[in-house]
Amino acid sequence: MTVFDEARKERLHGHNYQLDVELELRQIDGGRLVELSIIKDAAAALCAEWKEHLLLAKDNPHFEVLDWGRTQIEFRLCGDRYVLPTDDVLLLPIDNVTIEALSTHAAALLLERIGPKLPAGVVTSLSVTISESPGQQATCTLPLS
Repeated sequence: MTVFDEARKERLHGHNYQLDVELELRQIDGGRLVELSIIKDAAAALCAEWKEHLLLAKDNPHFEVLDWGRTQIEFRLCGDRYVLPTDDVLLLPIDNVTIEALSTHAAALLLERIGPKLPAGVVTSLSVTISESPGQQATCTLPLS
């Protein structure tokens, strides 16, 4: 549910987001290849973590957890109260559930998970694109040091 302001948000609904990862390379040669399975595995793991969960932006100023129980979470978003099974909810450290915020968060997570496994000096940046439908996507590009 994307929040527009304290009184307006989208209705509760689902998305089938798609995640794409792109690497920018400084050089390509046979001795310094990027092992793509590292990227595939990390991207698949992230998708599995988010799959079939209600993604909530815990840093949104209009979001408030009223009760976090073992079996259910009660929260308020833009004044509306919700009670859902705890296992169905994933709180993300973002300020809104948008493709822009999701791509930025996913890029940071993937960089943290795969950055140390990439060959030094070969990869200059990692880009993550989140698409919610054809023609609607956002990309975050992070430099590698």
